[in-house]
Amino acid sequence: MPKISIKGQKMPESPIRKLVPYAENAKKRGLNVFHLNIGQPDIKTPSVALDAVRNNDIEVLAYARSEGSETYREKLAAYYKKHNINISAQDIIVTTGGSEALLFTLGSITDFGDEIIIPEPFYANYNGFSIANGIKILPIVSTIDDGFSLPKIEEFEKLITPKTRAILICNPGNPTGYLYSKEEIEKLKTLVLKYDLFLIADEVYREFIYDGHQHHSVLSETGIDQNAIMIDSVSKRYSMCGARIGCIVSRNKEIIQATLKFAQARLSPPTYALIASEAALETPQNYFDEVTEEYVDRRNTLVSELNKISGLKVSTPKGAFYCIAELPIDDADDFAQWMLESFNDKGETVMVAPASGFYSTKGSGKNQIRIAYVLNKKSLIRSVELIKLALEQYKN
Repeated sequence: MPKISIKGQKMPESPIRKLVPYAENAKKRGLNVFHLNIGQPDIKTPSVALDAVRNNDIEVLAYARSEGSETYREKLAAYYKKHNINISAQDIIVTTGGSEALLFTLGSITDFGDEIIIPEPFYANYNGFSIANGIKILPIVSTIDDGFSLPKIEEFEKLITPKTRAILICNPGNPTGYLYSKEEIEKLKTLVLKYDLFLIADEVYREFIYDGHQHHSVLSETGIDQNAIMIDSVSKRYSMCGARIGCIVSRNKEIIQATLKFAQARLSPPTYALIASEAALETPQNYFDEVTEEYVDRRNTLVSELNKISGLKVSTPKGAFYCIAELPIDDADDFAQWMLESFNDKGETVMVAPASGFYSTKGSGKNQIRIAYVLNKKSLIRSVELIKLALEQYKN
């Protein structure tokens, strides 16, 4: 029988989606499942984006340009300028989601056996993207006790070898909600200049920053035009996860030329999604103000309720809409599955994402879960109540 590739064998399961069959079975048994496992916001997509598709009179749904339409990229550049990121339309390659942006970027800057350094826990698909490109991840641990802040630069320096090509961060972070300070970004800037590395920043949650903090983009830093690469997406910003439109942004012309060739090989991003994404740039500021206020309220509710559980530890996020909770048990993977298979209270249970899948270091995060606070406050309060009851029963 023919064998699949080593890459295919090594490709990890999604910690976010691997429990879906258990959740579906729970629903078939009549249970109501609260989904805290996936970053699918319940916030409405801006009507301006949906109306642009509904009211379009296209008669032939043709290919778009491989790099995205010029009008969209020009409007994107204008959007970034409002956020202190001065770039041109020529510095942007539009991709099919932020995922493709990462795949194209890694494909353009690494060869088989090269290394990238990533603070962990990190977005689980970084593991898959790296395996798909034959890259080795060098993880550097950030801890819940430090709020998942940037590890010491000396620890990064210890990991750098002749094979190291880049440092990758998510800012603000998925799954931690941590927001890197300007000082932390500047430390990374100094390091990548010293060792001639790329600094890739996944900034898809830029709009969701709390408590008066500010987001500091790698592209707002001076002196690293040839090193800095930004990954972005409309998915979370406009609650448009199904649009699958993202982008690569860099002032490094060689990066743009290389990633364009990957974009040409896959032909083009989807035309209707481009139309929706371009229209979404007209979303008024009050939309973001209201969404941010809602997420702050949800975050505060979630953290407050979690802190009532004996033995549980949680770090308060500064951005995005995720948090990591450390549970008073040994195996969060088993617990998450058990909640779907064997637990319910009044016909209800909860689906969470085991945090072990957000680490590259084997055995790390085994007693942690990631929670996405994408549900309303009432649902969040009930979900935490269910987690508390489940922990009591599970430990017994």
